[in-house]
Amino acid sequence: MKRFEIIFTFLQLPIDYLMIILAGFTAYFLRFSSALTSWRPILFEQNLTWEKYWPLVMFVALGWIIIFALNGLYHSNPNRKLAKDLGRIFFACSTGFAAIAIYVLFSLQKFDSRFLILASWFLAIVYVSFGRIIIKLIKRWFYKIGIGLRKTVIIGNSNLAIEIKNNLEKKLGLGYKITNHFQEFNELTSKKILETMPDEIIFIDPRADEKQTLLAIDFANEHHITFKYSADLFSTVSANMQTSTIAGVPIIELRRTRLLGWGMILKRIFDIFGSLFLLIFFSPFFLIVTLGILLETGFPIIYKNERVGKKGRKFFTLKFRSMFKEVSTGAQFGEKGKEALKKEQELIEKQSIKNGPIYKIKDDPRITKFGKFIRRWSLDELPQFINVLKGEMSLVGPRPHQPREVEKYKKQHQQIFIIKPGITGLSQISGRSNLEFEEEAKLDIFYIENWNLLTDIVILIKTPFIVFKKTGAM
Repeated sequence: MKRFEIIFTFLQLPIDYLMIILAGFTAYFLRFSSALTSWRPILFEQNLTWEKYWPLVMFVALGWIIIFALNGLYHSNPNRKLAKDLGRIFFACSTGFAAIAIYVLFSLQKFDSRFLILASWFLAIVYVSFGRIIIKLIKRWFYKIGIGLRKTVIIGNSNLAIEIKNNLEKKLGLGYKITNHFQEFNELTSKKILETMPDEIIFIDPRADEKQTLLAIDFANEHHITFKYSADLFSTVSANMQTSTIAGVPIIELRRTRLLGWGMILKRIFDIFGSLFLLIFFSPFFLIVTLGILLETGFPIIYKNERVGKKGRKFFTLKFRSMFKEVSTGAQFGEKGKEALKKEQELIEKQSIKNGPIYKIKDDPRITKFGKFIRRWSLDELPQFINVLKGEMSLVGPRPHQPREVEKYKKQHQQIFIIKPGITGLSQISGRSNLEFEEEAKLDIFYIENWNLLTDIVILIKTPFIVFKKTGAM
């Protein structure tokens, strides 16, 4: 899901909340307007003071937002119809109205609240609907000027494929930019697709055999491209699916993770607040470790190690330097870093205790005495909270690996790059350095496919206990 769509998905909630509050405030001022009070005097004014009323509206609005969520008004599908949302708004507001009416009835409130309830209900429907329409219009305007469009490749030689292609090209407001249309999926097609690197593939070919369909799905998974297909196309693939319509045609989207839409938003919010809290909490350790490195080997304090993140993007993880400067690898150390890389390769061949693409050097002679201490207690990884704050990493996720390790990955391992790498993760609390790469990859893929926020919280709580047990520390 593109960042553009995530922003608009998130904006719906605070705008709905503000519109509900505005509806409540408008109803209050209408009730106290001279025109209405002259027609119907207020009988219990002491219970309708503004000081008591506005906090109540803020609280009730939160309850209505929960009702909205339960009615599917915050679904992340960018193709959902506005008319369907407006119907859900009416139903959700009516549910909220009924809840307030029942409360007033059973609590025997002694103030003239009927007008406020009715007016708030009606105005909430109007205001929230207006807010949704404005969001939709702004989003379509961005699409029409070419901002936020999903680069899309269509594969299929049926009339339906041509119909969808023509519709999407004519209606830019739907958010698609057709970069290519291929009659079938094959090796030549896959190379041409990679030239434009689309966001989505829409596969519409009822005559395609199962093998071709599965190859297209594997290709999309390997290169982190969203895969959609027409509802009448058979598939034996087991995966999370989302149904929608594109230009009036039923389409199914294969989803490899729950970390889309609101799942992604919630995880990012959790990461921001969690990393801020942990940076403050561990600030004394930052000072202690900094002084320890300075006294032992001097500058630099931070070691920048190139890793591969979400969708194969490269970034630098930040760590406290635990090795002697002259044997530290990477561009940070210039020519010495290149020489150190050759020495490291020799150590890997002689002393690595892992099979597969990932290496672990036992009794690494490059690590300083203080470096062994901070590695033992995972204190060297504390600066990675800055990576989390920057959005390069997450608190919980697959372990980030180096580009030279990733080059040796098999196709099935590419799924790891669907989400951001993490400081800790399911594989880290299940054995740390003791796990073989295949075991680690299976745990990471399981986490990706079955993610929920509670799992992240449990993993974070378990992590310090695993560190204290000294299991798999290197």
